[in-house]
Amino acid sequence: MNDLFTYQTIDQAVTSLYKEKGSKFFGFAFPVKNEEDIRHHLNTLREIHPKATHHCYAWRLGLNRDHYRANDDGEPAGTAGKPILGQIDSLKITNCLVVSVRYFGGTKLGVSGLITAYRASAKETLEQATISEHQLYRNFEIRSDYETLNRAYQWIQNHEGNILEQNMTTDCLLKAEIPCKYYDQAIASIESYYPLSIKPYKDER
Repeated sequence: MNDLFTYQTIDQAVTSLYKEKGSKFFGFAFPVKNEEDIRHHLNTLREIHPKATHHCYAWRLGLNRDHYRANDDGEPAGTAGKPILGQIDSLKITNCLVVSVRYFGGTKLGVSGLITAYRASAKETLEQATISEHQLYRNFEIRSDYETLNRAYQWIQNHEGNILEQNMTTDCLLKAEIPCKYYDQAIASIESYYPLSIKPYKDER
């Protein structure tokens, strides 16, 4: 399958616990679609762990894996966020957030110790996850009358699409998605399904 139309990410949220010299590192990994998802998970973890010493994290987004951030949250620069990001990159995944929530155990770990601990926390967390390939989809609005509704269903089915919403009033409005790999083929076929009205809309994934 064309790599331009697929990406790899974790299937569901996972957790782990790593301990080092009394400090506890609670690891969390989440599949995410955008920065809003990321903020939601970070805020939730801060509510759940308000007394933690640090909430260090890293994430990558996007098909090209070129949108990312690594945050040390008060740890010495480069000792937390970067090692966490390195574990995400080692699996070549995207649309993923990994957080390591540290409770200080009374013994300082030093720069090298912190790097090792945060790397291990992220690694153990991601080892709990299932990674799979996901298709990119493009969304469409399709308008038809009741007499030609079956043509709309056929257009969706022929392009391995899914119906997201249906609104049946004076005419029929369907919101559907099709894999991006079929986009050019789908556009070229619209005339064959006349008189359907098909246009993209913005909620693409």
